[in-house]
Amino acid sequence: MKNHHKNTLKLNIQGMSCVSCASGIEKALSSVEGVKEARVNFANSTASVVLDEEVETARILEAVSRAGYQASLSGEGHHHHFSEPKAAFKRFVLSALFSFPLFLQMFMFHLPGWIQCLLATIVQFGLGSRFYRSSYYSLKVGSANMDVLIALGTTAAYSFSLVVLLTGADQHLYFESSAMIITLVLMGQWLEAVSKGRASEAIEKLLDLQPKTARVKRDGEWIEISVKEIVPEDIFQVRPGENVPVDGEVIEGSSSVNESMLTGESMPVEKKEHDLVYAATQNGNGTLKVCATKVGSETVLAGIVQLVEHAQNSRAPIQRLADQVSEVFVPAVLAISLATFAGWMFWSGAIHEAVIHAVAVLVIACPCALGLATPTVIMVASGEGAKKGILFRDAEALEVAQKMKRIAFDKTGTLTKGQPRVIDVISEDPKRLLEIANALEEASEHPLGEAVRAFAKEKGVKKCEVKRFEAIPGKGLQGEIEGVKYTLGSLSFAADSGVEVKCESNGNTIAVVWRGKQALGCLAFQDVLREHAAEAIEKISALGVAPVMITGDHQKTAEAIAKEAGIWEFYGDILPDQKALKINELKKQGHIVGMVGDGINDAPALAAADVGIAMGTGSDIAIEAAGVSLMREDLRLVPEMIHLSKETFKKIKQNLFFAFFYNCIGIPLAAMGLLNPMVAALAMSLSSLSVVSNALLLKKNL
Repeated sequence: MKNHHKNTLKLNIQGMSCVSCASGIEKALSSVEGVKEARVNFANSTASVVLDEEVETARILEAVSRAGYQASLSGEGHHHHFSEPKAAFKRFVLSALFSFPLFLQMFMFHLPGWIQCLLATIVQFGLGSRFYRSSYYSLKVGSANMDVLIALGTTAAYSFSLVVLLTGADQHLYFESSAMIITLVLMGQWLEAVSKGRASEAIEKLLDLQPKTARVKRDGEWIEISVKEIVPEDIFQVRPGENVPVDGEVIEGSSSVNESMLTGESMPVEKKEHDLVYAATQNGNGTLKVCATKVGSETVLAGIVQLVEHAQNSRAPIQRLADQVSEVFVPAVLAISLATFAGWMFWSGAIHEAVIHAVAVLVIACPCALGLATPTVIMVASGEGAKKGILFRDAEALEVAQKMKRIAFDKTGTLTKGQPRVIDVISEDPKRLLEIANALEEASEHPLGEAVRAFAKEKGVKKCEVKRFEAIPGKGLQGEIEGVKYTLGSLSFAADSGVEVKCESNGNTIAVVWRGKQALGCLAFQDVLREHAAEAIEKISALGVAPVMITGDHQKTAEAIAKEAGIWEFYGDILPDQKALKINELKKQGHIVGMVGDGINDAPALAAADVGIAMGTGSDIAIEAAGVSLMREDLRLVPEMIHLSKETFKKIKQNLFFAFFYNCIGIPLAAMGLLNPMVAALAMSLSSLSVVSNALLLKKNL
């Protein structure tokens, strides 16, 4: 099977025990000819591989297998997070059954040395064989992972005890240490697998909402088929209470549909003929007959999942330090362990003490905590964001958003509803002025054009033919009507053209109609501020981010809308191609700047901002210029996004501090002989669990 259609392959990976495993898999994948980039996420056990189209998928899977891990295509099942905890729990229980007698004999009774050896051997080379196997493959690709430390530590304790036992002595046996270390590590891996599964449950729940089958009309009959078999233009039926299987257009029936799983909006949306419905949304009381428009990976649901997974698999800039430390972590710990052994041999001369303290150093060191500190929080944050209707393109956008000091808003369609209406026609001959304006606006797609056409239709004005029509971007329109050239444009365009205008804006948007240098009159438009706009602006200010408004409207109109919204810094008369320049001006003042726009008309400004935020993208979520996409037109999502970003990086900083602090304190304590190897193993297991658990607490802070 060849990867002809996409140059990005997504895999589920099984068998990783720490971030160094991920690094080893990346090296193995990168060595395959034709692979451009390979990224492995230890936190959610996935890999993303960018490769040439002619590269066979089998070669990629083989590369992972050669590295000592199991890989499957992401599309072959998304429930791998549920199988891992079960397998990890089974390994832990079996290991505990054989290790527990060794632990109890330390306090309650004494087992003969050969029985201790038998029980420890089963744990060491049976249940602990995975550590040897992982270590072999890790070293084979030139990377040392955490399993190398576990294998070395437990082998040292086991081998030393075996040598002592074979010499006929029954003292200084540490079989219980080697067995309990393995058991505690397996316990930690089980708990970690459970926690990691919870961290990714947002995506799992989204995928579970898509039904497995659908009622489709084929050859005049309704049959039930797998959702995977639906193709565009298939007619399918959605009965009351059912979930929509794929995206489509309603061709018959009406109902209310719950889209909260996609947009975060709790209120159901009324659907009728010609309205679009989306996969995984829940139908209300009516029955809908729908024509499929997008299926499989083309649905909005699939787009959301892909965007969230991309964010989860991306690396935040703050993670780079942890990655750099993780690369040298295991060799450094090995060196410290050897130094500990040598130091204790020199200090006490007792080899059993030197061995046990060296083992404690190997066991307590935990690169996992460092490796999990950032990605687990990113996983939770991107998943929780998706549930609210906030989609981050990557981890960098999530990180930069919490650093924002200024956030710019486009006026039309962002702060306002983008549905202006004509409220006044100021002219000596209002009817004729409206005829001219309607004719010029006939072919315009601008919101003001729609308002003029609607008002002209309402007033019943006659239609005029326009010749030599020309649209002047950001300024206005002109054309010949009955042999006379007329121009319709903004106040600033009129002034630049030397036309004297006597109309007062009074906070409204003004369009001027003129002939030659003579103003014939004005049309006054009014746009309504979005519901909750003032509330959102107040919350944004409270978060320490200064809101700014940028608009092409006249300064007085800009001032009126800005004051109503609670924005005190605003810029009017900014042409569309100048918005990006204004964003760059704000950035030059030393601020991290965000930009909120509609994602299409504002694409250059969104791209120029440190964080581009496209609002109300709905089904068009793949806005290239936007780092953040808001799934519904609700300005309150903007402060929610900022709050989510700030809380996310509080958790990341807490995790990184803990991971560095734990290793900086734990390793010296073990080297000084203050920690028993079993205590060290327990601490190591709990350290990575603590990092994941702290990441999960993010849900309560949102």
